[in-house]
Amino acid sequence: MGQWLEHTVINEINAPAEKVWKVWSDLDAMPLWMTWIESVKAIEDETKNLPDITEWTLAANGFRFKWKAKINERIDKQKLEWSSIGGLPTKGSVRFSEKKENYTSVTLIISYELPKALARFMKEDILGKLVTNELQKNLDNFKKLVENDYGKT
Repeated sequence: MGQWLEHTVINEINAPAEKVWKVWSDLDAMPLWMTWIESVKAIEDETKNLPDITEWTLAANGFRFKWKAKINERIDKQKLEWSSIGGLPTKGSVRFSEKKENYTSVTLIISYELPKALARFMKEDILGKLVTNELQKNLDNFKKLVENDYGKT
């Protein structure tokens, strides 16, 4: 049995929650702002927007991992919670809080399980901060994508 590690990042986006939710829900857009994610594919249904089960491919520094994730809770424009099914043990949530008109706070929490010996190194300042910084960079990329009107027709 391993140890779960958790990283939390937050960003404030100059856009209404409905728009933020719409961009987050676009599976094709995820590799545009998630630097380690090569692809996200729907498994269960025909739509590319927030199916219950997705297959993720992470590719970074010559490593490639695939896993499936299941959405456990979905409240449109407010919250998503998910967990992996098989493969890399992960879970997470994202919350959208509209603070005022056209202004949304996004809180992303990512957790993953590692063997205890490896988890000890990830908890050290340098490696743990590396993951948190990468997640914050991704959320910053997401903010830019939303604020630059991605997907607007």
